Amino acid sequence: MTLKQLEAFYWAATCKNFAVAASRLNISVSSLSKRIGELEAAIGAALFNRDSRSAVLTPLGDRLLTHARDVLHSAEQFMRRANDARALSGRCRFGVGELTSLTWMPRLIALIQGAHPNLVVEPHASMGQVLETRLENGELDFAIIAGPSTRTAIASHGLGQVQFVWVAAPTLYGDTPPRHAQQVAERTLITLPNSAGTVRILDEWLTEHQVSVGRRMTCENLGAVAGMLKEGLGVGFLPRAWAAALIQRGHLAALPELPPLRPLAYTFQWRRDDTRPMVRQLRALAAQAADFDSPPCLL
Repeated sequence: MTLKQLEAFYWAATCKNFAVAASRLNISVSSLSKRIGELEAAIGAALFNRDSRSAVLTPLGDRLLTHARDVLHSAEQFMRRANDARALSGRCRFGVGELTSLTWMPRLIALIQGAHPNLVVEPHASMGQVLETRLENGELDFAIIAGPSTRTAIASHGLGQVQFVWVAAPTLYGDTPPRHAQQVAERTLITLPNSAGTVRILDEWLTEHQVSVGRRMTCENLGAVAGMLKEGLGVGFLPRAWAAALIQRGHLAALPELPPLRPLAYTFQWRRDDTRPMVRQLRALAAQAADFDSPPCLL
């Protein structure tokens, strides 16, 4: 029995499928299956039931999974002490939300490549719920999204908060900007979709002020949301730095008399069972790079 065989067994059992597990270990599916087969031969019993369309753990495999995790954790602790001062290599896949991708993600990648030039970085930008699912399935090594996560398999570490402000095109309200929450409901509300982290603070705001939105227009792209607001298609909210840049150019007007939204916390998230030194080191770099008040890199 080898650590590589245990790794193959553990990640095959905890990832979405064998293909995801193989990708995480940077090996082919056939190599993954071979390692699992060698482990089963050493044990003298099957760990996966391959009679169904997808491989599922046998009762023995289910009982041994926790022990495999403990052995791998001990090995990770040993390697952490041996490799703390060494640069990382291999491949890292991580996910970020729309706001992070358009502000400080490039700085994070620059820091990672400066500290670990042999580490191949693959960033993915999407909605928070999508990234959480991919993270839990083992398709991502970490994610930076609104949090903390409510999923028990995912751990969260705070990186900062984002303050959003209400805005609209200068022509939408003219000289009579709205003062009450109900006046927002009378216009089209333009926001990111429900799968985005901002839905948390929006729902809280609507509930607190007992407002029901009559018409809502959503888009997964924050830049497109800002563009629709600029065209006067409705009212909405943007990160403070985005809003300030567009207000300064005369594209948008602030709506300061509306009740404010609460700040939205963002976190570095990873699987609780992932104790690799890479995750810990990149979490430290993310904390160093995080700047949610920076203006969008496209402006």
